[in-house]
Amino acid sequence: MLKNEYLKRVYEQAEKRNAGEKEFLQAMREVLESLEPVVEKHPEYEREGVIERLVEPERFIQFRVPWVDDAGHVQVNRGFRVQFNSAIGPYKGGLRLHPSVTASVIKFLGFEQTFKNSLTGLPMGGGKGGSDFDPKGKSDAEVMRFCQSFMTELYRHVGQFTDVPAGDIGVGAREVGYMFGQYKRICNEYSGVLTGKGLTFGGSLARTEATGYGLCYFTEEALRCMKNDSFKGKTVVISGSGNVAIYATEKATELGAKVVALSDSSGYVYDADGIRLDVVKQIKLERRGRIKEYVDAVPTAEYHEGCAGIWTIPCDIALPCATQNELDENAARALVANGCKVVCEGANMPCTPEAISVLLDSGVLYGPAKAANAGGVAVSGLEMSQNSLRLSWTFEEVDARLKDIMKNIFHSAYDASKECGVEGNLMVGANVAGFLKVAQAMLAQGVV
Repeated sequence: MLKNEYLKRVYEQAEKRNAGEKEFLQAMREVLESLEPVVEKHPEYEREGVIERLVEPERFIQFRVPWVDDAGHVQVNRGFRVQFNSAIGPYKGGLRLHPSVTASVIKFLGFEQTFKNSLTGLPMGGGKGGSDFDPKGKSDAEVMRFCQSFMTELYRHVGQFTDVPAGDIGVGAREVGYMFGQYKRICNEYSGVLTGKGLTFGGSLARTEATGYGLCYFTEEALRCMKNDSFKGKTVVISGSGNVAIYATEKATELGAKVVALSDSSGYVYDADGIRLDVVKQIKLERRGRIKEYVDAVPTAEYHEGCAGIWTIPCDIALPCATQNELDENAARALVANGCKVVCEGANMPCTPEAISVLLDSGVLYGPAKAANAGGVAVSGLEMSQNSLRLSWTFEEVDARLKDIMKNIFHSAYDASKECGVEGNLMVGANVAGFLKVAQAMLAQGVV
């Protein structure tokens, strides 16, 4: 509940302007509630309209994306790019291809990205984009034609010093390659306009692993500092089975944990002996198959239809890595009842506000997405640096930089939580730490 009159007024105005955009309003409210103690100490934020400007995107672009399917039929999708805030650097954020993509989803992701990018310490503003196109079940030729059409409009709004998109749900190396090729063709230039590129044309080692690895580096540092503990010997449940979930599983296992469950949009698998990652990689990365195929290769495992049941599996650590609002109040209560002590977010806003309240009230160590899953955009920022320098760093160099960034993000959030009088509340700490850097830059640059 917002108590500060200034923040309440800003939220109510935003609510009217963005009526029905529930994801965006949810993300905005969480941040504004965290900022109350900071705003009360800094009247200049109200005087200079910082919060009003912060919640309004600098630019929102919507366009149609016509393309021709393999049967020769014309299809039309809707494309988006939000350029939310450029106070600390060029806009930076992924492109999502999924039927659930709407203006509200893109705005919430761009808003969150502003704070996430700030937390990395790298000079990147906040942006996000995508389309309601679904690459699942499409041929490579259909995906290529869609991506080329999408970039034929998007190219005029992006650039290495303006806006640098990356991948997100539904956008992997294949899609980034097609988009990069079209940008290069139209603009007649070879620049680092996209990150997540293939290694043969400017991509960075460790980018594929970055979000999952970074999630575990953040969680490990939080465990060490807040609970004098580690992943070693812990049972872990991870939702999702894309890159984030796969590489979180890999790193958690490497750190001594046992991951017992993964999921996709159809259901989840439970393997009491520990998930066999080689099988999952073959299914999801090589064949683009469904997670239920896991039990064909590992008959002792169990497959369950529906995703929600994954949170009823007893575990020490839960890492939601699928999609927004996947973990609700009932799921949070089930985790707490079964002894879960740590929930860190690999997806963007996977926990509902009610779930977060349950976790915090129960003393669970909760790592919010804008801090815990910042590893992907951190390595995207490192890819931008490599492109500008015209060189490549080794996997070990990038991984070491990633680890340092994630540890620093934890300490920034934790230190800010102490200064706000809510020590250990990493949600408040991450929001405040991310906000302060952006707000100071906005004040320094005048009313723009």
